[in-house]
Amino acid sequence: MNQSANWLARAFARGRTTRAAARPAESKAAPPAFIAMHGAAAAAWTSASYGALSREGFMRNPVVHRCVRMVAEAAAAVPWLAHEDGREVPDHPVLALLDRPNARDSRAVFLETLYGHLLLAGDAFVERAGEGDAQALYPLRPDRVSVVAGPDGWPVAVDYRAGAARRRIPFEGDDGEPRLLHLALFHPLDDLRGFAPLEAALMALDIHNSAGAWNKALLDNAARPSGALVYEPAEGGGMAPEQFEQLRRQLREEYAGAANAGRPLLLEGGLDWKAMGLSPKDMDFIEAKNAASRDIALAFGVPPMLLGIPGDNTYANYAEANRAFYRLTVLPLVARTADAFARWLGGGALRLSPDADAIAGLSAERDALWARLERASFLTEDEKREAVGYGPRT
Repeated sequence: MNQSANWLARAFARGRTTRAAARPAESKAAPPAFIAMHGAAAAAWTSASYGALSREGFMRNPVVHRCVRMVAEAAAAVPWLAHEDGREVPDHPVLALLDRPNARDSRAVFLETLYGHLLLAGDAFVERAGEGDAQALYPLRPDRVSVVAGPDGWPVAVDYRAGAARRRIPFEGDDGEPRLLHLALFHPLDDLRGFAPLEAALMALDIHNSAGAWNKALLDNAARPSGALVYEPAEGGGMAPEQFEQLRRQLREEYAGAANAGRPLLLEGGLDWKAMGLSPKDMDFIEAKNAASRDIALAFGVPPMLLGIPGDNTYANYAEANRAFYRLTVLPLVARTADAFARWLGGGALRLSPDADAIAGLSAERDALWARLERASFLTEDEKREAVGYGPRT
């Protein structure tokens, strides 16, 4: 370090001597050699396409990844009940088909994929193939599907592309049987496609990812903060080209990188450091990331307390937040999906609904309901059973 500093001092001295001999006696002092200016550029936002949301969100952002996994896994684990004509049918063929949707996927894998598509794209497509006992259900990736509208503007089929292959799948086959199911979340500006929850949190997603990228760059370039070295020689003039290249090479070799983090700069010969960037404390990146994380969790309907995000005291405890998660997010999603499958596969007589009694996180609510019904002496036994979703005792 001392040898480099001595070299710079000698080089600056030689440069001053050479320039002094060549400069006219009446010349005025030159301005400083470096003038740095910078301003804020326009923000760059992630595309709202399924591929971009999947890469920048689910595959890169831990908050999005955890939210999607939590909702999809919790929803897929909720069992369904089948009823026909007011009677429960535990061995209904539709339930058997969902337990083994195809030769590759189990019920949990099939439903997790379905809910994942719905959360990241706002759409989920399922194709039914085969007949009778040989039926199979296959989820279609949303970015490979294009909805085809009929003359009246309503969808009649989809075009599915996988590599070079392309085929058209109608919503109803030639025999009048439904062949395709399209689940879509409400979109206020599109009649054919749904709106992804993550798209509503796109700004928060980019802020969270940018804060992480900034921290990574800070670790990789810890001794090269935002700023400028300004050369202000006492007798005027600028820095010689070889001096400039040597200084730049020395900064890159001696001060850049995490191994040199915190290493002090030794400045001589008219060099002065001018900071040009905001410190992490000034920009408060940690709080910005936490605020972005809360916005992402809000879009998916996951209480931030369940994700370990600090600064959220909406719920009194973890159990209360978990009950709210199931009541406000998981059960509505499962109920709308079960209802769509019932209309698609079972016609008008079948009713599919989530079995809330099988959810461990709602056991406290179930116990409280049973205790209240037990004390309701004005109700008959069959009325109490009906109040909790059971049929009359036979």
